[in-house]
Order: sequence, then structure tokens, then C-alpha cells
Amino acid sequence: MSLPWKGIVLHHSLTRDGDTVSWDAIRRHHTDPNGPPQYRMRDIGYHAGVEMIGGAYEVLFGRPLDWFGAHTVGANRTHLGFIFVGNFDGAPPEDDMLEVACERAIRPWMKAFGIGVTDIRRHSDFAPKTCPGRVFDLNRLLTVLGRLREADL
Repeated sequence: MSLPWKGIVLHHSLTRDGDTVSWDAIRRHHTDPNGPPQYRMRDIGYHAGVEMIGGAYEVLFGRPLDWFGAHTVGANRTHLGFIFVGNFDGAPPEDDMLEVACERAIRPWMKAFGIGVTDIRRHSDFAPKTCPGRVFDLNRLLTVLGRLREADL
């Protein structure tokens, strides 16, 4: 059973990405029974994310698609959560990162759940944060999605 997903919320980890797997560190932070109360979850709060592993960007999956998210107050029951590992307050994500994220997760979710481009939202649309980063250009991501749609035709 899938949930009635109406959109996707984009996040960034606000940490430096590297060749090590940060995904497990984020999962541990979200599930630490001794951590802050808001982070004592049964799994990572996001449904998927992208990060650099061994010199290449990879999409990693988190919460199953039939679980509500734990990533955005007010949108966890309606929007899938996707995180870009890195800090995009100072520098934008690389095009390769955007392409892998769109090709492997964001575009398939859009097709599977009928999510339109206007339903891809920044975390900062819901909270007073810079997330997914001050210099994360949503239009660049939408351009990548447009190229993938053209390739589908």
C-alpha cells in the first residue's frame, strides 16, 4: 500500500559530503534513543537521499514509501522527504548530484504518484530555515527534470 503522496520536500544535511557514507550517520542521529526527543524515530526521517560514495553520487533509500515521513512539520503525511547530503548555503550542488537524484528517485516518484513540478518544494517553504540551502537553485533541478521528461518521450 502506498500513501497519498502529493509532493516532495527537498532538504540538505548542512554537513560536508565526502567519500564516506553519511547516510548511516544521519540514520543513527534520527534513531538515537539517547538523543534529542524529536530525533528518537524508528528510522531515518527521509524517504531517500543522494550523496557521494566512492567518487560517485548514489541514491540511498530510507523510510519505506508506505510510512509517513519525519522531515517537515506540516508535510510529513503528504510529501516525500528527499535529502541532498552537503551544505548548500555556500556552494550549489553539482549537476551530477542533481541528475542522479532526479533520475533515480525524484522523477520516478513523480511518475508513480502523479506529482507535478509545482509540488516539489523546499523545506524552507514550510519552516524558517535555509534548507535545502541558500544557493540551492530549484530551477536548476527543474531543468534537469525537464531533460529527463524529454528523454522519456
